[in-house]
Amino acid sequence: MFLRSGRLSAWLAVGILGAASALAQQNNNVPDEPAWVENDVPAPPAFDLGKLVDVTVDAQGGLRYGIDPSTLQIGKDGVVRYVMVARSSSGAMTAMYEGVRCSTGEYKLYARYNVDKWTAVGTPEWKSLWESTRIKHPLAFARQGGCDSRAAPSSTREIVRRLKSPGETVYPS
Repeated sequence: MFLRSGRLSAWLAVGILGAASALAQQNNNVPDEPAWVENDVPAPPAFDLGKLVDVTVDAQGGLRYGIDPSTLQIGKDGVVRYVMVARSSSGAMTAMYEGVRCSTGEYKLYARYNVDKWTAVGTPEWKSLWESTRIKHPLAFARQGGCDSRAAPSSTREIVRRLKSPGETVYPS
């Protein structure tokens, strides 16, 4: 009797291994998703200081941040691009043309605006929204409406609505 149950166990094990192997082969026939590729980045858009919508950024040395809604773009690559303006109480101003990749929690700085002109960043790189202790505005933007959890929002209109609704956090910590 023991021998018979041993044979039965062996046959069951062979059957299970065979089914697992067939399933693995079946899954190998599924084409891999193509690697993500960033679209060509458009030139920095013009912005209007009179149309800025505030983005609340904690502990930024008295700077006020805002985005001109006309600069918001949601690319087919899922990147939300925008111009973020930082202004000091003394009137000094700078702007950054950036992109946020909500799915990976990263941001990229493409260009800076100083003294009436844009200067491209030499080699723009994706950086974590959470790792910078100095640069906090991309994460604030993502949390306040730039992202819809781990996805890009459905429209730029939705981003603006959320930015104008303080206290609504839509991006995970």
